[in-house]
Amino acid sequence: MAFSWRLIGLCILLLSSIATGDDDISRAAPANSSTSCNNPYRLVLVKLWIDGAEHEQMGGLSAAFGSLLPTNIKNTPRLPATYTKPLNGCSSSSSKLSGSIALALRGQCDFLTKAAVAQAGGAAGIVMINDQEDLLEITCPDNSTVSNITIPVVTISKAGGDVIDKYISSGKKVEILLYSPDRPIVDYSAMFIWLMAVGTIFCASFWSELTASEESNDYEQAPEVHAGGAREEDDKEILNITTKSAFIFVISASTFLLLLYFFMSAWFVWLLIILFSIGGVEGMHSCIISLVSSKCKGCGRKTLNLPLLGEVSILSLVVLIMCVAFAIFWAATRKASYSWIGQDILGICLMITVLQLAQLPNIKVATVLLCCAFLYDIFWVFLSPAIFHDSVMIAVARGDKAGGESIPMLLRVPRVSDPYGGYDMIGFGDILFPGLLVCFAFRFDKARRKGVRNGYYLWMIVGYGIGLLFTYLGLYLMNGHGQPALLYLVPCTLGTYVVLGLVRGELKDLWNYDSESTKVADSLLEDA
Repeated sequence: MAFSWRLIGLCILLLSSIATGDDDISRAAPANSSTSCNNPYRLVLVKLWIDGAEHEQMGGLSAAFGSLLPTNIKNTPRLPATYTKPLNGCSSSSSKLSGSIALALRGQCDFLTKAAVAQAGGAAGIVMINDQEDLLEITCPDNSTVSNITIPVVTISKAGGDVIDKYISSGKKVEILLYSPDRPIVDYSAMFIWLMAVGTIFCASFWSELTASEESNDYEQAPEVHAGGAREEDDKEILNITTKSAFIFVISASTFLLLLYFFMSAWFVWLLIILFSIGGVEGMHSCIISLVSSKCKGCGRKTLNLPLLGEVSILSLVVLIMCVAFAIFWAATRKASYSWIGQDILGICLMITVLQLAQLPNIKVATVLLCCAFLYDIFWVFLSPAIFHDSVMIAVARGDKAGGESIPMLLRVPRVSDPYGGYDMIGFGDILFPGLLVCFAFRFDKARRKGVRNGYYLWMIVGYGIGLLFTYLGLYLMNGHGQPALLYLVPCTLGTYVVLGLVRGELKDLWNYDSESTKVADSLLEDA
């Protein structure tokens, strides 16, 4: 394989730090909201019937005023959908709204005026279509009376409005049913995401052990070293992260994130898909070859002489073709309901490989890198709206400027018990950055001949798992708004490592640890 692992590893670290997930709810509600607008914001299901046949459903969000929607579909009627005329719904409609669900476009006047006009026209409810790909929290202007609004008020995204408009424009009869079922506190998919994230780091830590020959030493023994201090291992190019590269990451990643935010389009997403596919093929190929080679020593010895490529292992060529076919199939079907499986497989293989090739030398570098990533994550999720009037990281991850197509650098699992559907997601950066520290803990424990109890690795895995739980708790407490997972993961991993080092009196050793010096010292002891 002719790819530069150093380049691929750096690109993945930059790209993977921009993924987060939420329920596409915008907090950009109108200013000066009235305290009388006290209805809870609830997600709404908007079910469509086209010419009497049940079709798709879409998500909406209820307003802070108007009547509350029923939680059970049996308690709400199915009503015809009618556009207001004018479409902005700011003045009396020339179209008949009586007994229908009024459809109005956002703009020209406040939401309360639109609702009052629709109610005066006899509408049984109003659905306001946003001009962006999110759901607005509709409140009302200050000092306004909302007690006279007795119809349900709902907002949907621009994409949802386009779906309805497509049917109405083609002359079909569109009927709408609005209801707001309760959501489970925790979906089962969150547990699956948790297991995948923790499992990826666990596998990456033990990968050298899993793919070692039967004669290899176990976890409690020192690494096998030849005279001269060189350990017997694959001739892989290791990316040793430095303090300087940690600072460069923040600058480069922030620059790249802004480029995506301002210039992201459908073709840009395709570029990311191609880069992800190349990295995924590399990762899957590396994982399969290392596993097969560890179990069958002679499998990779048969070769072929190919034009331009020269001598190539038959096993490597066959596996490469399979991996390329897998990635192409995923890219071609990435919008299918099952595409998350292929994306997760490619992503996990890629992250395992990156964690084998990118290594932290000591806690000093780990502290700089993770603290920089910690601040980076918080700024671009929580603080960037103060400058850009939008959460830059969430907007990029969601694909707002690319037709709603999200970037592929994340693991995702469909929600199985949530009536609103959607996916639970975690970005690659939320696995890779803490994973670098966990893998360092594994190598340190092994080099220092530490057991499970007096080592650091077990505590790092536990800390990472607890950090993920805190992340999902934050999602729940903030009503599904995207969270910077490193806000919780860095204190639970790096913080645990530093505290343990202080308590055990080993922080200085961890801070200035040099793996190469340790290898040479061990080899000299063995030779003696």
